[in-house]
Amino acid sequence: MTKEAKSKGLSLYQAAREVGVSFSREWEPKSKFVKANDMKFHYLEWGDTSNPVIVMLHGFAQQAHSWDFVALAFADRYRVIAIDQRGHGDSDWAKDGDYTPETQQIDIQGIVEELKLDEFILMGLSMGGRNSFTYAANNPEKVKALIIVDAGPENVRAGTQNIRNFVEQEDELDSIDAFVERVIKYNPRRDPIQIRGSIVNNLKQLPTGKWTWKYDKLLRSAGRMGRKQEPEVTDRLWKYVESLSCPTLVVKGDRSDVIAAGTADQMHKRIPGGKIAIVENAGHLVMGDNPSGFERAVTTFIQGI
Repeated sequence: MTKEAKSKGLSLYQAAREVGVSFSREWEPKSKFVKANDMKFHYLEWGDTSNPVIVMLHGFAQQAHSWDFVALAFADRYRVIAIDQRGHGDSDWAKDGDYTPETQQIDIQGIVEELKLDEFILMGLSMGGRNSFTYAANNPEKVKALIIVDAGPENVRAGTQNIRNFVEQEDELDSIDAFVERVIKYNPRRDPIQIRGSIVNNLKQLPTGKWTWKYDKLLRSAGRMGRKQEPEVTDRLWKYVESLSCPTLVVKGDRSDVIAAGTADQMHKRIPGGKIAIVENAGHLVMGDNPSGFERAVTTFIQGI
């Protein structure tokens, strides 16, 4: 983190304004828990509970706070629910090490049932994006609209390998700032102030005084990521995409190394009535790299449904 960033000491709201996020009220999220699928899941709830609902699912190795700027922007009009998926954030870790997509679908179904959600907008990034379009394909009566963020049936191998290299690094460092510097090296597009504001919620301090990631250590074990996807899995995911019946927006960062432009283009063409938005100056973490551009793209889409 730069000396300039440290000296600013910006709050979430000041930082959001600096990067162009629009909001009329300084909403403060409520930290809540729900039991589902024999596990305890943490989530952040923003906005008035009487408003229509947006559910947000983060990407691999992230957590609910990765949506803070987006949630703040939409909390004026929506009840926003950002979920820590299993093994991430403040949700339970899987005792049996089961982090399969199939089990995560059962999690989502259980959470939706416990929170009594119906006809909501579903938004997901990366891992959360795949979980989102899979859930929407299998539960069409529940999802009013879908936003798939830099996720698809197929990933670019180079981008997946970059993520693998990042998560498999030494995971105990001396300070939060050391992790901030690591993230900057991985993704120099992001503002250091924003990185620190987000990453502090994804770290915990150990009894030794060192800091480490909150998410399950098993998920960053050597060789777990980057395995070649079987053709039948790819075919199944494409079938989910093609069967979507709700209004759907495919969002891609113009500099993403995870989802190819051709894949995103094919997705929106193969989704009945699908739309596509390419957010400039954004890599894989679209809403983190360009929050205001992401907000504009999603707002335009939602206004049209």
